[in-house]
Amino acid sequence: MKTKLLFILSIFMLHVSFAQNKTVKAIKAGKLIDVEKGVVLENVTILVDHDTIKAIGKNISIPDSAQVIDLSNSTVLPGLIDCHTHITMQPSGDYYADIFRATQVDDAIMGTVFAKKTLEAGFTTCRDVGARGFADVALRNAINRGDIEGPRLFVATLFIGSTGSHGDIEGFSPYLDWNLPKQMTGVADGIDELRKQVRYNIKYGADVIKFGASAGVLTEEESVGAPQYSQEEMNAIVDEAKLWGKKTCAHAHGTEAIKMAVKAGVASIEHGSMLDDETIQLMIQHGTYLVADIYNDDYIRSEYAKLGYPDKIIEKEKLVGQVQRESFKKAVKAGVNIAFGTDAGVYPHGWNAKQFYYMVKFGCTPMQAIQAATVNAADLIGNKKIGTIKIGGYADIIAVKADVLKDITSLEHVSFVMKGGEVFKQ
Repeated sequence: MKTKLLFILSIFMLHVSFAQNKTVKAIKAGKLIDVEKGVVLENVTILVDHDTIKAIGKNISIPDSAQVIDLSNSTVLPGLIDCHTHITMQPSGDYYADIFRATQVDDAIMGTVFAKKTLEAGFTTCRDVGARGFADVALRNAINRGDIEGPRLFVATLFIGSTGSHGDIEGFSPYLDWNLPKQMTGVADGIDELRKQVRYNIKYGADVIKFGASAGVLTEEESVGAPQYSQEEMNAIVDEAKLWGKKTCAHAHGTEAIKMAVKAGVASIEHGSMLDDETIQLMIQHGTYLVADIYNDDYIRSEYAKLGYPDKIIEKEKLVGQVQRESFKKAVKAGVNIAFGTDAGVYPHGWNAKQFYYMVKFGCTPMQAIQAATVNAADLIGNKKIGTIKIGGYADIIAVKADVLKDITSLEHVSFVMKGGEVFKQ
């Protein structure tokens, strides 16, 4: 009798195990946002096999062995994409400790926490545009192996900046030195040195090259938007990246620096705070994407003094925050390519979707804002298997209970997350 019971129990456990690890899933979507066509479909079934979407339609035959996921009372859309994150960083509340005491080991450890929060917020893909010590590469690889949970990452590794720039540590004693290889600072000047730095980043795992075309806000150099490379230097960075099959993105606040980076051929302008009509037309002519982090001004101005940031930094944010939002509004109206990017890490990870409200407030329709974080972002990254729900694409699928086209803030409360056919939140 004991033998029979053990046999029956073992069969039952195998059945349960099989049921919990089914590779075929059928998602019943009440509403499905087709981001390519900009329309909403109703009562659609999505058939997923392993990590890939195999069929979509109203009368799909569901295999008996499939796991059925009922989202008939939800709005279903592609996994969201954030094109400007720093997923290994986040202010701790001690400005100087973050700079001088934390190391890339801290970044790598905390990055696992931030990655999970980002995925659970519905962002199944991120472009990470600057990290210390190749912590982003290690994080990307661990996620790809399935060792930890997180979004698909496309990483820039080291921010490339000129001496004394937004990418350099400025405002401190020259007696402070760097004990690791100098190329791990990302600081490079002159055409030959910049080409070598691009190759160095790619050698150690960069998917995209990021450089500082202008000064910045969250560092202590005097300017907020002046160019920090010559036109020839920017041209060299972009050209070298192209030789290796990589796209480039440029941190750029000031008008002149933005123009220079666009002329050099960057795929995207990050921040894009000071856009005039000439710059906007130049971006349209070149097909350059604008990735504007128009939420975090609120967070910086309300929280950064409490987090110990110098007054100079907060005053610089006051100079560009509202200007950036007005520039974004003009760019949307003119028809500039827009991709979603938040600068997550400047504010707490997992809050990425707070930006949708501001994108709609400053000119996007709800559908345009969603397209910026799906099909447009996928185009910028250069991956055709993400950003849409289509046959042959990755099964990166999220859902919310509300109608997101009526209430864009509902994307801040994602109830279901699937990445590559695996459910991470339900």
